[in-house]
Amino acid sequence: MPTLEFWYEYASTYSYLSVMRIEEAARVARVALRWRPFLLGPIFNAQGWDTSPFNLFPEKGAYMWRDMDRLCQARGLPFRPPSPFPQNGLYAARLTLLGAEEGWAPRFSRAVFTAQFAHGLQLANKQALGNSLEALGLDSKALLARIDEPDVKSALKAQTEQAQGLGIFGAPSFVTEDGELFWGDDRLEQALLWAKGEG
Repeated sequence: MPTLEFWYEYASTYSYLSVMRIEEAARVARVALRWRPFLLGPIFNAQGWDTSPFNLFPEKGAYMWRDMDRLCQARGLPFRPPSPFPQNGLYAARLTLLGAEEGWAPRFSRAVFTAQFAHGLQLANKQALGNSLEALGLDSKALLARIDEPDVKSALKAQTEQAQGLGIFGAPSFVTEDGELFWGDDRLEQALLWAKGEG
């Protein structure tokens, strides 16, 4: 079965859209997924940006919020702009790396994105993330105790550096086994086709 790498950032609005639909889309396409959380901050910093381009360019930001509102309405997804924006997805990304090892990364990702964009979850709040873990039947105390361990920190740093090495500049991004890069939720279907050799 062909594999597609799914690169996403918890602070990314459009990653929310992809996280909520990619598993079903991949199942129908018969493509396996690799969930690859990473951090956009270092990538933006390398471009001289200290925040999201949606904050740096007000017209672009205003369009994005309206676009998100339209798309979420059309897909039946709850949506309210998080405050502050962008959120700090560091802890959530580290937890997801643990989840990737143990098989619960997709469920956790959906839960956290929903909590952030529907209920105002603060991603930097460890207790709030712990509540999301507990709701999934996971041991939040044990997992939260691991996110500051050196190997977990270095794993996320390495994954973010790998994203940079692949030429990823935004989220969500999709990378096929032959290295083809697709950026944006609206490119998910094209990425799945390419992964199958039908692009």
